Parts: sequence; structure tokens; C-alpha cells
Amino acid sequence: MARLSDSMLYDQVVKVTYVYLGPAADRFIDRQVQNHLNKPPQQLSREDLLSLIDWIRVAVSLLTEDSEIVEEYAAQLHQLAAPHDKAKKA
Repeated sequence: MARLSDSMLYDQVVKVTYVYLGPAADRFIDRQVQNHLNKPPQQLSREDLLSLIDWIRVAVSLLTEDSEIVEEYAAQLHQLAAPHDKAKKA
């Protein structure tokens, strides 16, 4: 239960992306997942996220020369990739 479901992960990635790309966020993430991970966006998993972040970094770098924005966006996505079930280790 502590694990974020794949669908919720997709929603969180879109939510973070919305801050940077506005209403185009869901289409952008859908395309990145479909074209680079070869899977339906709703099947995005935590294991896919690091690869997806690399692709997103490249794509957003083509949209802006502001490397701070690109790195801030990537850092926000990296927080989603971190495991949330630290309580299991205790």
C-alpha cells in the first residue's frame, strides 16, 4: 500500500510537468513515454522513471536555453523516483 501505483505515478509526473509546460503537460509526457519507453503512459513504472527523466531533459533543453529550469524540473521528477517505503527497512 505504501507503494505509489503506476497510474498515480503517471499522474504525479504530469502534475510536476504542468508547472513547466502548462496544459501541454499530459500530451508531452504521453509522447515521451510512448516514443522512448515504448509503452502506454499509464503503465509508467518507477523503474522507467530515470530513463524517462533523461529523455525529458533532452526534450526540454530543446525548448529552452535556461539550464536552471531544466535541472529544476529534472530534480522534481527525481523526487518521484525515490522510494517512498522507507518504513519497511526499519
